[in-house]
Amino acid sequence: MTDNAQVICLDGPSGVGKGTICLAVAKKLGWHILDSGSLYRITALQVSREFPGQSVYEIDEAQLAEIALNLSVSYEEVNDELVIYLDGEDITELIRNEKIGAQASQVAAIPMVREALLARQRAFLLEPGLVADGRDMGTVVFPQAELKIYLTASAEERAQRRYKQLKDKGIDANLSSLVEELRLRDERDMNRKTAPLKPASDAIIIDTTTLDITQVTNEVMRLVDQRVRLS
Repeated sequence: MTDNAQVICLDGPSGVGKGTICLAVAKKLGWHILDSGSLYRITALQVSREFPGQSVYEIDEAQLAEIALNLSVSYEEVNDELVIYLDGEDITELIRNEKIGAQASQVAAIPMVREALLARQRAFLLEPGLVADGRDMGTVVFPQAELKIYLTASAEERAQRRYKQLKDKGIDANLSSLVEELRLRDERDMNRKTAPLKPASDAIIIDTTTLDITQVTNEVMRLVDQRVRLS
């Protein structure tokens, strides 16, 4: 973390397009990127590997925090997509399934895990700047951010987007089940005691329900031009 680096935060619920927009904005600016949600998904994956068949709630919180602290994670951009590695293994697709997503939401509600990952997330802030996406980037991790944006969309639209992604990959999915899973996850994320999902008091809210990725990216860049000092 450096004193002169700037940060732009993109927060919002699952399936709203944060990751894609974050990568697009980071590329346009030539800045670093943080996919904070992946850290919780990676933690959930590693927990499932070290404690197969056990619920997150059955495992000691200190053990979960220890796993989070010792993850060997790296990122690489390949063909306009973010590739995520754990101990050198490409786990990009593995951590995107709905089961890991649900476990990640459970892991993220544990204060000791969030504390373990907080310093790691802040360490991504390097010059010239960082575009960070997540659920508490603007409220907890980078409250000093020059620009905070909260992306939202209806559960039905987010489920439809996820459904299309899965079908395009040849993965069977049930649209009504996806809607219900998103609603349950939203409720859990918004009502957790530690760092609940909510817009920062000074965040700009963008409803992406009727917008495509290009339109949202252009709107974010317009806000960047207005509010961020670019050297």
